[in-house]
Amino acid sequence: MSCKSTKVAPSVDFDHSCSDSVEYLTLNFGPFETVHRWRRLPPCDEFVGARRSKHTVVAYRDAIYVFGGDNGKNMLNDLLRFDVKDCSWCRAFTTGTPPAPRYHHSAVVYGSSMFVFGGYTGDIYSNSNLKNKNDLFEYKFATGQWTEWKVEGSLPVARSAHGATVYSDKLWIFAGYDGNARLNDMWTISLQDREHACWEEIDQSGEIPPSCCNFPVAVCRDKMFVFSGQSGAKITNNLFQFEFKGHMWTRIPTEHLLRGSPPPPQRRYGHTMVAFDRHLYVFGGAADNTLPNELHCYDVDSQTWEVIHPSQDSEMPSGRLFHAAAVIQDAMYIFGGTVDNNVRSGEMYRFQFSSYPKCTLHEDYGKLWENRQFCDVEFILGEREERVLGHIAIVTARCQWLRKKILQARDRQRQQRTKRESSEESDEGAAGGPRDVPAGNKSSGTQPLLEVSIREAEAQPFEVLMQFLYTDKIQYPRRGHVQDVLLIMDVYKLALSFKLSRLEQLCVQYIEASVDLQNVLSVCENANKLQLDQLKEHCLNFVVKESHFNQVIMTKEFERLSTPLIVEIVRRKQQPPPRVYSDQPVDIGTSLVQDMKAYLEGGGLEFCDIILLLDGHPRPAHKAILAARSSYFEAMFRSFMPEDGQVNISIGEMVPSKQAFESMLRYIYYGDVNMPPEDSLYLFAAPYYYGFSNNRLQAYCKQNLEMNVTVENVLQILEAADKTQALDMKKHCLHIIVHQFIKVSKLPNLRSLSQLLLLDIIESLATHISDKQCAEMGSDI
Repeated sequence: MSCKSTKVAPSVDFDHSCSDSVEYLTLNFGPFETVHRWRRLPPCDEFVGARRSKHTVVAYRDAIYVFGGDNGKNMLNDLLRFDVKDCSWCRAFTTGTPPAPRYHHSAVVYGSSMFVFGGYTGDIYSNSNLKNKNDLFEYKFATGQWTEWKVEGSLPVARSAHGATVYSDKLWIFAGYDGNARLNDMWTISLQDREHACWEEIDQSGEIPPSCCNFPVAVCRDKMFVFSGQSGAKITNNLFQFEFKGHMWTRIPTEHLLRGSPPPPQRRYGHTMVAFDRHLYVFGGAADNTLPNELHCYDVDSQTWEVIHPSQDSEMPSGRLFHAAAVIQDAMYIFGGTVDNNVRSGEMYRFQFSSYPKCTLHEDYGKLWENRQFCDVEFILGEREERVLGHIAIVTARCQWLRKKILQARDRQRQQRTKRESSEESDEGAAGGPRDVPAGNKSSGTQPLLEVSIREAEAQPFEVLMQFLYTDKIQYPRRGHVQDVLLIMDVYKLALSFKLSRLEQLCVQYIEASVDLQNVLSVCENANKLQLDQLKEHCLNFVVKESHFNQVIMTKEFERLSTPLIVEIVRRKQQPPPRVYSDQPVDIGTSLVQDMKAYLEGGGLEFCDIILLLDGHPRPAHKAILAARSSYFEAMFRSFMPEDGQVNISIGEMVPSKQAFESMLRYIYYGDVNMPPEDSLYLFAAPYYYGFSNNRLQAYCKQNLEMNVTVENVLQILEAADKTQALDMKKHCLHIIVHQFIKVSKLPNLRSLSQLLLLDIIESLATHISDKQCAEMGSDI
């Protein structure tokens, strides 16, 4: 097996009914597909259906249905069916009157029917009878029957190139083009009862997207998402989300994306977007006169974009627009579209998603901060001496400035304790012996909170900074609200003092994105007071812009501005300074993952407060980190913490190898899932036993074992399989050993195997040797 490709592991569920000491481990290896692999499937033959674009694609059971579009000369209204199991094309069976030939319509699936709405009809060859439609058709997959829904009452304006989706038994229509102008209205109709169905216009609120067309919509986490599209001069690469329950739109911010992290895709139109698990996948479209073919992925939970790197054996589709996409199980199917030179395509491509559970590292540390359990440090802040609790392990891993403060406070605490103990000893000597100490005041082994005084920080901005240390992000407040912008400026001032480059960048990006005509003077004045020159410069440049200047100087706030700032603004307007371009790379600092990795690898040794014992061998660790990531450790430290501060490590009744244990610590501290395959056997049950937030580690262990058993490591995996009673993996290893025995016999590890395992190998060899081979061996004796 190749160890370079990553495969999709079948989903792994915890069996919470099983005992801690399972008799044996079953991995249930099954067929798998390379993750992030593009495959070119059989194209649609011309005798089945024309190559096309501006069509629709829907998925129903194990088939893709293609309707309408245009072939470059004529509009189409045929219905094609692609079977994803046997990869075959045919014309779908239909009866009744289908919709008129059309393109830029929409199609959705509800129950066992497909619904087609609107689109552009007429004769494009002769350029006659061209018009938009607002009709609604139903196609029943079971019978092939086409039926038009005749709806009474008000109707949406006829349109094409709109967005459509199904949610809560209703069809939702958004925006599009009516032949004269782009739209941004929204309509909905219940699909449950044809007789009583009526259209209803939705009263939208919030940050409604601009009027647009040729954009995709997708539903994920009970929200509808809209990305980019044609909106005239206002075309952007914004992502918007719509809350079905409150009919509220929100623009997804990008201020939290650090410079250097993957940006959103370019603005574009004619692209596709589908939802799978917690991700949105954007492909193709026309982006500023180019046809890109990268696949962009948006994580709805972390609000971050990334470009998906295809597997090495991928057959990539070329860039295209006005294609269509649908999802069946864990794969995306893309059909047709307009490729280079305005050529229509009849190609079908399949893309294999990955569906590993998400990394919960940032969430787990975030919960530790919110719950304030196991706190061992108390920061005393500002002149009012407000107090904020924290965890030494997280703070010292992330911030060198605070680390020095904590070390200084710890030294003072030790000196005071030594002084107090020597004073008590001298008192005892003077009194003629030790005095009885009341039971309630005796040391219980718990350390008092370490107090750290920080005069230069106030509680509110310091808490925002602490939230960043635990999660690598800050909860952005109301965008543009003056008080919130000023708060983030105070956080920025702290980030500069504490030398937290990553937090500096986050603050600057948020503030610069939040500056507007209403708050620019307040922000500028505050930046001047706090000596934040970069932000002050941004505000001054904003004020003197041609489109801003007259509006800003006519405000009451401008009249109240300090004289030196007014002078500076007037001079800046009269004589703008030359622009200075810097090619210096921006220092974005270290991430939570990088800092926790360094901490585990020795950076946190002097702050260890627990000893983990593996087969009697000590491994220093940090209680707060273990408790944040594992409910097993959290319960132990909360209820029955060992008095000697030592914990024996096992997984059920099995003690993992030292190497596997280090792999588990890497996962706990910074979410790493890379490990040798033999470690995966030891750790397969660890997520269940240690109570990790999800089964991400288990899924990676399974995939690792499926793909990476080789002749070189088969003996180590055989030993691990025998020790963990993973009987199917042991059988798999013995199978490889038997069939590659000449190579395996030369491995030095063979000599160090136990006698019982050597006997297992001999028995397997004997079982697989044929009668003919036995006869040949006998004649040699």
